[in-house]
Amino acid sequence: MNAPHRPVHLSRRRWIESVSATAAAVLAPRLAHASAPYPDKPIRLVVPSAAGGSPDAICRILTNELPKSLGQPFVVDNKPGASGNIGMQDVFRAAADGYTLGYANVGTLAINRSLYSKLPYDPDALVPIGLIGFVQNALVVRTDLPAKNVRELIALAQSKPGDLKVASGGSGTTGHLSGELFKTMTSTSMMHIPYRGSPQGITDLLGGVVDVMFDNLSSILPHIKARRVRVLAVTGAARSPLLPDVPTVAETGVTGYETVGWGGIVAPPGTPKAIATLLNKAMNDVLLLPAVREKYTVLGFELTPGPAERLTERARKEAPMWADVVKRSGAQVG
Repeated sequence: MNAPHRPVHLSRRRWIESVSATAAAVLAPRLAHASAPYPDKPIRLVVPSAAGGSPDAICRILTNELPKSLGQPFVVDNKPGASGNIGMQDVFRAAADGYTLGYANVGTLAINRSLYSKLPYDPDALVPIGLIGFVQNALVVRTDLPAKNVRELIALAQSKPGDLKVASGGSGTTGHLSGELFKTMTSTSMMHIPYRGSPQGITDLLGGVVDVMFDNLSSILPHIKARRVRVLAVTGAARSPLLPDVPTVAETGVTGYETVGWGGIVAPPGTPKAIATLLNKAMNDVLLLPAVREKYTVLGFELTPGPAERLTERARKEAPMWADVVKRSGAQVG
């Protein structure tokens, strides 16, 4: 007598159950990760300038404090070059998951639009996280330059057209454009020498390789205090509380002259609103801490915590103004 036939559907059911169990075991960690609250791993902050410069110092104060509220470390990734375009391109192309952010400033959000015929990123597509604040530039010269004030610098530059070398932290920075605007408004000619960041420009200024520099107070202030450079003026509409005896460029007779730097945090296009909102709140909470405000004040940075949209509004407001400066000065990228 033949053995009873085993129904095929029972073995198939066991096979399906076995496969399902295996799949569940494989997918469980992934599903758990997908549902984990943000953030659940380190966050990378791209700073499109050299380590040791003003943007780097500004960002490191922030990244030292944010982990305390977000529970994850921040890794600063310095990517200098091409007026910040290299770093911003990295941010622009990154995954929109909140784990790559970028420091964007007046150069990358406003100036580069007119300085470059084509950008490797779309400034308007970046998701704003928040505006950190503003910082003035200072007009400084090497200590042995025969110019004790702005009027004497103008006279020296006019007597030797093209001889004086003016450094900046890179083409398209506020240091660069501050110098170009100054030359245009004073009818002077000085050779622009762009560097990959302020630290390199400052080094050459101290060494006498270049003669003049427009640089953020955040990075040049220690050298001013140590009398390693001579400060002639600040570029804002009012004097800096950190240098109350130093006049503005406008006060020295260059009527209407005013430039100021600013910066904030952005995320890749498509970053979820919930993540952007969470990051904006965390950033504002940090910027309101008295100890943090004191650190920024020492750097000459005026904090402006608030809605993320302020960063976008600032960029759109200033872009036409900087486009006019670029056009009038004939500024070109290095």
